[in-house]
Amino acid sequence: MTGTSAAVRLRFAPSPNGRLHLGHAYSALVNELFAARLGGDPALRIEDIDPVRSRPDLIAAIAEDLAWLGIEFGGSVRRQSEHLSTYRRAVDALSSRGLVYPCFCSRAAVIASAGPEPPRDPDGAPLYPGTCRLLSHEERASRIAAGRPHGWRLDMAQALAQAPGPHRFRCLDADGTETSRVADPARWGDALIARRDVPTSYHLSVVIDDAAQAISHVVRGADLMASTDLHVLLQALLSLEGPAYHHHALILGPDGTKLAKSRGSESLGDLRARGVTPADIRRRLGFG
Repeated sequence: MTGTSAAVRLRFAPSPNGRLHLGHAYSALVNELFAARLGGDPALRIEDIDPVRSRPDLIAAIAEDLAWLGIEFGGSVRRQSEHLSTYRRAVDALSSRGLVYPCFCSRAAVIASAGPEPPRDPDGAPLYPGTCRLLSHEERASRIAAGRPHGWRLDMAQALAQAPGPHRFRCLDADGTETSRVADPARWGDALIARRDVPTSYHLSVVIDDAAQAISHVVRGADLMASTDLHVLLQALLSLEGPAYHHHALILGPDGTKLAKSRGSESLGDLRARGVTPADIRRRLGFG
């Protein structure tokens, strides 16, 4: 791997909705490894757009766990909750070009209307059937004026008409060899890019944040590989420079599923309380 510290920047971007576990530690260590090999600078981002699950004590715990592991980050920490107006402006810009539309459907309504065997997006959710895309401009305006909760969906057909591609992005394998791939954003359908409770989504925020932080290389888990297809399209629509991507293997639990805070996976804090050391963690994850 080659690179210069002026051009190379990576980021580790946890969400403060639970304590970090071994999967997070692995991702942070892979970012540290790539940064060292590329001669770059790893940055820390806190993806705290969830107004219910994101908690200040969990943000503090993230900093504590990373310091305990001995991973250092350069520059200031970017918190997504401090940039909601930036994301809102991006949605407005897309709306002005007819690329997004308000969606008044709840998740339950989407599932109910999808039928018994619906086409699904890469995350396994039913593809949105376009219910609100068919509403007239007047009906949309009336519902918004009445205070109806709504998110914003990307009109995939319009998006691909304005940015037909092909959309190529750079990929790095484990030893740093770079290849080029073609994205297939259409498989996401009319993806939700702004939620009802916040004017953004994971997909929109990370694209804007990566550009704002001048991220040159995104190193993240393989479970987010398919998301890259949608991210590359959003980068094209918003005229943002795209980074190179490496999607690393996931750390799996005893049952063969990926570790997750929602399933009660043992946290780094739990391991520390049991006397496990940072060196133990690094060896266990292959960095010893």
